[in-house]
Amino acid sequence: MKARPPRVLMYSHDTYGLGHLRRCRVIAQALVAHRPDISILIVAGSPVVGSFSFPPQVDFIRVPGVVKLGADTYAPSNPGLSLEDLTEIRSAIIRSTAMIFDPDIFIVDKEPLGMRGEVEATLHYLKSTGARLVLGLRDIMDEPSRLVEEWTRKDAFNAVENFYDDIWIYGLPEICDPLADIGVSQAVRDKATFTGYLQRADEPSGALPDRIRIGERPYVLVTTGGGGDGAQLVDWVLRAYETDPSIGVRAKIVLGPFMETAFQTDFERRAASLDSVDLITFAASIEPLFERAEGIVAMGGYNTFCEILSFDKPAVVVPRRQPRLEQYIRASQAQTLGLIAMLLDDEVEDPAAMANAIRALPAQARPRSVAVDGILDGLQSICELADGYIAAGRHSGSATGADRMRVRPLPKAGTA
Repeated sequence: MKARPPRVLMYSHDTYGLGHLRRCRVIAQALVAHRPDISILIVAGSPVVGSFSFPPQVDFIRVPGVVKLGADTYAPSNPGLSLEDLTEIRSAIIRSTAMIFDPDIFIVDKEPLGMRGEVEATLHYLKSTGARLVLGLRDIMDEPSRLVEEWTRKDAFNAVENFYDDIWIYGLPEICDPLADIGVSQAVRDKATFTGYLQRADEPSGALPDRIRIGERPYVLVTTGGGGDGAQLVDWVLRAYETDPSIGVRAKIVLGPFMETAFQTDFERRAASLDSVDLITFAASIEPLFERAEGIVAMGGYNTFCEILSFDKPAVVVPRRQPRLEQYIRASQAQTLGLIAMLLDDEVEDPAAMANAIRALPAQARPRSVAVDGILDGLQSICELADGYIAAGRHSGSATGADRMRVRPLPKAGTA
């Protein structure tokens, strides 16, 4: 009997913004490009998942969505459902999908038990099938004391200890070790691997819609990611252009699909009166805009940082500091390494500070002028790890040193 092709199930809870979905998508694209025999199914909660293109071997199931009200507070997008009912529905869909799809590898993005524990039943089930259970973590989760409180409340420490076979950290220790100083056991640290950051490319399939014209004139790209918390940055950039017409380089501002309508309307009105500003509501494939930009002004999210590195663009990062310190920690360390310049929102009332930062971008050093070994090896490392898991088959132990070639192991606790 011929063995069926390998299958990978990915979970992206997507309660806010685009980060989780875009990270899962780029990993899925890399895996199917590396081995076309693989089949991938993404379970996502993002309302815009259908706006993205996927290769034929990749499909998605969208579970009912939620609205994020605070750091860990949610409400159903459908007002006719209670949050408890919604969580139960989502959990049942995820588990049923896993039972029918029968993945060889299950990759969970960021939340060890999913939103409100909705993945726990699926982890229990897949553990019994011998599927490889992988937790994917971005380079920085939060300041350690906050992460300890959060993971204790969510029972995440128990999950990483007892459910997962492997932990992939999508970054390098030179930027941050997300498991440091939070009290995980050595057994958990032994499961973890730094993959490097996830390289992005100007996809052939990522042509921009006709309404988004890049043109021939140089421009600085201003991006807020999903846009739900990007209004302050956009306002600051617009005030810079409103008060200083001599900045000397155009700005293309991408608002993001989750920016409040009132802010979008105001920004569109103001941008219309500025000759040097173009405004775009949403670009599912933002890579072409990155590739052609003279420089970047952005918040400090994980995906944006990967794009800055991938396209080697001088960047000014304005990190968010609430409700998490994630972006600030990433931007601070990246600035220390010389990869980007950081501008804090302490100066947000001063449009000249933003104008000067934009004006200086073309002469700013590019990230690749700083040699950091393996910084963009993430996708290659993931493909190598997946190959090892698939070759080993079900019910296998931890990846061997050979499985991890070119992949940096996590330092042992208490070591540099």
